Amino acid sequence: MKKFIFCFLLVGFTAYGQKSIPQDYFSNPLEIPLILSGSFGELRSNHFHSGLDIKTQQRTGLPVYAPADGYVSRIKVSHYGYGKALYIKHPNGYTTVYAHLQNYAGDIFKYVRDIQYKKETQEVELFPNASVLKVNKGDLIAYSGNTGGSGGPHLHFEIRDGASRPMNPMLFGITVPDSKKPLISSLLAYPISKDAQINHSQNRTKLRLILQKDGSYKTEKIKAFGKIGFGVSTNDQLDGASNKNGVYQIKTTYNGQEKIDILFEKFSFAETRYLNRFIDYDYWMTNRSRVQKLFRQSNNPLSIIVSEDTDGYIEVKEGFNANYTIKVTDFEGNETVITVPIEGEKEEITTPREIDKTDDYIYADQATSITKGKYSVYIPANSLYENTFLNIKTSSDTLDFHTDLIPIHKNITITADVSNYDDVDKDKLYIGRLNYYGRPYYNTTYRKGDKLSAKTRTFGTYVIATDTKAPTIKPINFDDGKWISSNKTIQLSINDDLSGISSYRGTINGKFILMEYDYKKDVITYNFDDGIISESENNLKVIVTDNVGNSATFEATFFRKQ
Repeated sequence: MKKFIFCFLLVGFTAYGQKSIPQDYFSNPLEIPLILSGSFGELRSNHFHSGLDIKTQQRTGLPVYAPADGYVSRIKVSHYGYGKALYIKHPNGYTTVYAHLQNYAGDIFKYVRDIQYKKETQEVELFPNASVLKVNKGDLIAYSGNTGGSGGPHLHFEIRDGASRPMNPMLFGITVPDSKKPLISSLLAYPISKDAQINHSQNRTKLRLILQKDGSYKTEKIKAFGKIGFGVSTNDQLDGASNKNGVYQIKTTYNGQEKIDILFEKFSFAETRYLNRFIDYDYWMTNRSRVQKLFRQSNNPLSIIVSEDTDGYIEVKEGFNANYTIKVTDFEGNETVITVPIEGEKEEITTPREIDKTDDYIYADQATSITKGKYSVYIPANSLYENTFLNIKTSSDTLDFHTDLIPIHKNITITADVSNYDDVDKDKLYIGRLNYYGRPYYNTTYRKGDKLSAKTRTFGTYVIATDTKAPTIKPINFDDGKWISSNKTIQLSINDDLSGISSYRGTINGKFILMEYDYKKDVITYNFDDGIISESENNLKVIVTDNVGNSATFEATFFRKQ
């Protein structure tokens, strides 16, 4: 088998040192050149991207090969998230991860399928013993796919250290062609101290970027005073793709003094949700642009900030002029520089700080319980990153729980009193968050007597919703009473537009069949290769249940030559 080996040229320095990270150990898991749709450390919803998303030429089913010797240490099959995922532990202490797979290969496929049939479920999480599924470098282990939360065909590939922390695969000598400088979308300035101001304002200020002939940027001179910080929206674009990827490093200086160094080389999953503290969450929700704050606020333990002076803030004094510089770099060393000329001047404030005061002021380090109408809200300590005014109102079965402009770090519990509902209806109730179209999106809901409870990490409008409709089940590629000898699969559409699908189960002639659920298409699929069928006449039965217990049953007869 001809294998495409990663180029081992490493450009740029690393905080961990090249000598301690193997540069020629891992080969390409695919037999195609590397073109990425996603890079390490990219800013995603509620997390940093933990690997490389390798494009698979708009196809699924590409062979995936073991990049080094090792053994399969973990297998997880989920409807959501990583979909079908595979973990290989290597003798050098690192673990490689492969996600959104179409399927597993060889002995791995048989091992997983046998357990799925034994447990009678598609979703499994397995931790094979080191001696069960050994692999050698170059072995076929899986096929690329689009399962789970994938937005298109690709292979998600990770390298994790001995403590299960994802590391930038580029550190291992893996290179991807990149000849383009990072892109800058916007630059914001933030007055921090009570007396701070920027251009007569005490509020967040967007600065106009002026492109220079050499490709750098400069802003108009700002007049400022006090403690201020900056934030930048930036991306990198690699060769061969139009995707907006993450950058590798952001460094700032003030009048020559280094202020902060942010390096996307390594992080832990325990800290990844602090991305919401790292970005300007309000700006993201209102402008759909993620601005990275170039200063460390309280309750931001992110290890990607590798060095800092005064938490990255600058102190502007009256009568003192200086330059603030931002240098954004990709892994190949291409850089874009932004210079902000600052004139220290305390002026009349024409736009004072905006504070929306309400009756509910939450201290971030304290647990808080609030009851309004038929709703109670419990906010554990450190659910919010800073002390905040919240706007909480109720009307009948509706809870207006602030607006989704503030990030929530820990789960908040919402409890609703449903004692006014008939007992026969209470099991069909759930707490739902209204989506963009005004429909309630199901939150996992528990009922104890007359109380419904649900946990959330998103502000918004919540309602007590009712679902009395059973799911729908419709055949896609066959008809009742027909011969389907040429079919490789049986497919059915399953849908529930209220509380959503909770579970499903299929049998043929009374025997359990493994049906794979693609929630993005609302389709379940059974593959005849499983060999369950031995008769010409077959009776199919599928039961689908939604999240409040409504169920539907579909039955059909089909004929197939053996």
